[in-house]
Amino acid sequence: MDQGEPTVKDTARLWFAAFIAGILGAIAMYLFHTLSNGVEWLLTRHEGSLVGDALSLPTWMRILVPAVGGVLAGLVLHFGRKWASGPHIDYIDAAREGGVRLNDRTNALRTLSSLFSVGSGAAIGREGPMVQLSAWFSSWLARIFPIPENQRNAILVCGIAAGIASAYHAPVAGVVFVLELALGFFARHTVAPVLISAVTASALIFWMVEPSPLYIMPRTPPMPVTPAGLLIALGAGAASGLLGLALLKSIEKAKSAFGLIERLWLRLGLGGLIVGLISAPIPEVWGNGYDVVSKVLNGGLSWNWVAAVLGAKVIATIASTCSGAIGGIFTPTLFVGATSGYLLGTGLGHLAGIDPVVMSVICMAAVLTAVTHAPLMAIVMVLEMTNQFHLVLPVMLACGAAYAVSTQFGAKPLYGNPIEHHG
Repeated sequence: MDQGEPTVKDTARLWFAAFIAGILGAIAMYLFHTLSNGVEWLLTRHEGSLVGDALSLPTWMRILVPAVGGVLAGLVLHFGRKWASGPHIDYIDAAREGGVRLNDRTNALRTLSSLFSVGSGAAIGREGPMVQLSAWFSSWLARIFPIPENQRNAILVCGIAAGIASAYHAPVAGVVFVLELALGFFARHTVAPVLISAVTASALIFWMVEPSPLYIMPRTPPMPVTPAGLLIALGAGAASGLLGLALLKSIEKAKSAFGLIERLWLRLGLGGLIVGLISAPIPEVWGNGYDVVSKVLNGGLSWNWVAAVLGAKVIATIASTCSGAIGGIFTPTLFVGATSGYLLGTGLGHLAGIDPVVMSVICMAAVLTAVTHAPLMAIVMVLEMTNQFHLVLPVMLACGAAYAVSTQFGAKPLYGNPIEHHG
């Protein structure tokens, strides 16, 4: 990307392209959200909250809908394989290698499949496909925009940042994500365009959708900056690192087991059926976990309910992810962090007076760090999403400990690309 210094005219064009990429990122988020809501309505005759849908449905439909959605998602991939010739090019890999051309047919196929998975209550997030769609839109912009060849990759990178910023209401996290995971902080000519695209996408979402952080919660009390308080944060981070490690290992083993099923429609259908069966007694496993995390971050929940939902959600997420359902893994990971942190905080509250909600925020970032191996992104993203910036010191310490533990035991970050699962 550094083939000579760009002219002022080139820089101006790149900045304008970054602005357009930001708009495309917001459009991608809104479009996928609307289409997945349409699939949700077709299958359940409800729209909005997947957990709310599950609670309103009779038990037999609660079991059937995710299974049917899984079969449909698998059939899309099965019958579309011949049409979508060539390998799927991951947008993170393209960004790292300086490319801009993604496989249009595999992106279209994966987007359609993910709509059926996400819209039918699979225990994965819609954020991953949103970012994929944003990157795909920007890859087209990079191909046709009149700009020097050595600057085109920056437009794709802007699309990734814009997708993250709009999906998570976290513009700074979008910038840190692409710099930490895609570019390695070395592409200095890309920094300004990425900032422009992330701000543009996030501003559009704030103006058009909701002018608030992703998780609305009361301001939590500060964590004591004392040796005891910091020691608790350190221990919570180490525990989160072990939890993230266990989650990675479980997914690795379950993926191998699901891989024995050759027919995609049967594999994804089985994953959906498992989610449906778990949701019969615990409807909260439907979807990405946003509703439950929102409840946890507002406190007042019984520890036994949180523990039951955590266990059920982990199994459901592993089933959805390892069956090959195409969707995001960030929000389910945040779910694991928030609920495990709440349980840890509830136990420590009797001993050290720690607020369970404070521990939820800390462990959200720590578990996300353990699974993605991207501590800076996890710190910024969780603080932005919750607006709890006064917890920055314990969050940083916990993420450092989680990173050290998860990498010490040789765990590899999930599929290389932490936003999106690759089936």
